[in-house]
Amino acid sequence: MTLGVAALLQGAVAAIITWWRGLPLWWLPIQFLFPIALLFAHAMALSPLVYFVLFILFVLIYWAPFRTRVPLYLSGRPVWEAVAAFFPEDAAVQFVDIGSGIGGLSLYLADRFPKATVTGIELAPFPWLISWLRARFSGSRAQFIWGDYANVDLAQFDIVFTFLSPAAMPSLWIKALSDMRQDSLLLSYEFIIPGAKPDIVIYPALGGAPLYGWRIPQNF
Repeated sequence: MTLGVAALLQGAVAAIITWWRGLPLWWLPIQFLFPIALLFAHAMALSPLVYFVLFILFVLIYWAPFRTRVPLYLSGRPVWEAVAAFFPEDAAVQFVDIGSGIGGLSLYLADRFPKATVTGIELAPFPWLISWLRARFSGSRAQFIWGDYANVDLAQFDIVFTFLSPAAMPSLWIKALSDMRQDSLLLSYEFIIPGAKPDIVIYPALGGAPLYGWRIPQNF
């Protein structure tokens, strides 16, 4: 058996196991093509330094998804406008974007609502640095914190926005109930909190993912 045939066979077996175990369908082509991609990478005979540099780059961009289970997601302008609809025009709203990425949402809101205090929290160093530099060079009032939202008291915010992952939602809900004030608003794009019926469900883009919202019932 040649290496090419072996890679195809291994990919097929991996895809079958993926389907059997009920993983999301987008895993199927990844599992099938990964052994073949390894063969191509080996044939290119790249320097080990290339792989090391790529490894460092991915660490800086994604930091610790094996722990947080949250990749880098970017929301887009329709979501920004949907979130902005919850801001009173003349109120000094305290807002935080948990997992703010490269800062698009926070920069947009800070520019649109001059009286609001807008904060982004990002754990991955490279996206945080990009957002900080964007705010610095554009003169934006948005603030960007490098760190884990678990170490931040959410009681200071009127609106909390997240675009994390299904794995992160249960722990986020526990912290929200513990920290957030009564009647403050928790927003989550695309991912729902298991066992917690949302008070708000809207669709920022036609055919796109929903934006969920929960009014905090009381401070535990």
